[in-house]
Amino acid sequence: MVKSVNLAIIGTGVVGSAYINQLNNLKSKIIFNVIYLAKNSKEAIFNKDYKSINLSNYKQETTQPLLSLDELVAFLKNSPKPTILIDNTSNVSIANYYSNFLKNGISIATPNKKAFSSSLKIWNDIFRTAEEDGSGLIYHESTVGAGLPIIGPLKDLILTGDKIEKIEGIFSGTLSYIFNEYSTTEKSDIKFSDIVKKAKELGYTEPDPRDDLNGLDVARKVTILARISGFEIENPTSFPIESLIPKQLESVESSNEFLNQLSNYDSEIQKIKDDAFNNNQVLRFVGKIDLSTNKVSVEIGKYSFDHPFASLKGSDNVISIKTNRYPNPLIIQGAGAGAEVTAHGVLADTIKIAERIAN
Repeated sequence: MVKSVNLAIIGTGVVGSAYINQLNNLKSKIIFNVIYLAKNSKEAIFNKDYKSINLSNYKQETTQPLLSLDELVAFLKNSPKPTILIDNTSNVSIANYYSNFLKNGISIATPNKKAFSSSLKIWNDIFRTAEEDGSGLIYHESTVGAGLPIIGPLKDLILTGDKIEKIEGIFSGTLSYIFNEYSTTEKSDIKFSDIVKKAKELGYTEPDPRDDLNGLDVARKVTILARISGFEIENPTSFPIESLIPKQLESVESSNEFLNQLSNYDSEIQKIKDDAFNNNQVLRFVGKIDLSTNKVSVEIGKYSFDHPFASLKGSDNVISIKTNRYPNPLIIQGAGAGAEVTAHGVLADTIKIAERIAN
């Protein structure tokens, strides 16, 4: 007997489009029927009889007004097959609604960090609900490190009785690229502001680079890993975050004005870089979780030339997990950003859920 599940997909942006393309080309023994596809914030494709949507030409399909979240829950709850919600957005409202989907037996696969890195109450509500009988499953590997296997292995270590001692890593592809180019094992006169401008031109940063430089994205990822490890972080601003935005430029209105003025403050970070280089060290922007001292932080770190973090290239992420079983840390490294690898992580989660619930 061929097993199948129904999918509801929200989001057709860069990650959502990559996900749809990968799903459409998937070779699987399980049939994935897409019964709801939200194209944008106003329109969706769906049929009241739960007929599967043809992903090969979904852009030409007739749309209907978007269902409200309450209406979507009701629609999916009555699905004749087990259903998985694929949330490929960063929408806060959808993330805050996860518990309602789960309690109605609807599973979730998502790269949306907001649900898992906002208030501790939302985190607890989601996972308490997911543990109740009849509730849906929730997988969110791509909330940290895109498609890199970080959350799954970390949970496996904990489930099998290992004790996490310290997690340390470079969690931002944008800041990885900036510091890998700026601070190297060879002396360089390149300016920090020039690297930031180049990163923006290459499309590595958010439209406003300050959204990367403020460290909050890294803090959200650190919050998720800390909570999985048993550290009850209240929210991603409840621990020290070192911002790379000069205080004088925090209130500058436009990103262009910010970039134009950033060069006036190159000397501040240049001194830190020079001091590190004189001690055979490079700078890297890292998140740290130390369970032995109960400290969490996001900051510029200094690493010796022979440290694994010092040899990182491009926009790769690298995570070091030290445990009782791994006194020499487990190192996970690879592309930690990008639509294709993020979509791959979400699709892998979709398949894992389907293997458990398909009928």
